[in-house]
Amino acid sequence: MYNWNELKVWKKFLMDKKPYEVLSYAQKVMWRWWSIINIKAKNLLDNSIIQKTFSDKDNFEEADIVTRNYDYLYNDWENYFFMNRETYEQVSLNKKMLDGAELFLVDWDRVSLQEFNSNPININLEPSVILKVEDTPPGEKWDTATWWKKPAILNTWFTVQVPLFINIWDSVKIDTRTKEYLWRA
Repeated sequence: MYNWNELKVWKKFLMDKKPYEVLSYAQKVMWRWWSIINIKAKNLLDNSIIQKTFSDKDNFEEADIVTRNYDYLYNDWENYFFMNRETYEQVSLNKKMLDGAELFLVDWDRVSLQEFNSNPININLEPSVILKVEDTPPGEKWDTATWWKKPAILNTWFTVQVPLFINIWDSVKIDTRTKEYLWRA
């Protein structure tokens, strides 16, 4: 059980028998002996975000979420299939459950899959991934340090803005949190 001052950002807890992850946390002291906390939390089952206020007397049950290593196998445009590296068991996640992570998955990528009550609920990606440019308009050779950008379609069919000097078949590093170009790999 968590008490009110242990509920911090990235902690996972149960509310109404559903797992939540704290996205933001703010404490307000009302009087000397009483305070409240405001949190923004993400429901890990359906990816909805809620805002809640709790008193300093509330306790929170810890969510029993297990993280296991899986390999991404393939998708059928609606479901994404993963294989456990130790047991070779295959599981699938709906595209809605991935919440945009499918834009960065390439066959045989290694991912951390979160399970709640032995059911897969979400995946954790690395902070950045390296992807290949499949298509982009031609750039200028002399343009190596400028803020001008052009669209590039990557090998996962994700479109990102890249500098003009990036060409087809170049590898680029993409931030998975902001979905922006970082640098040429």
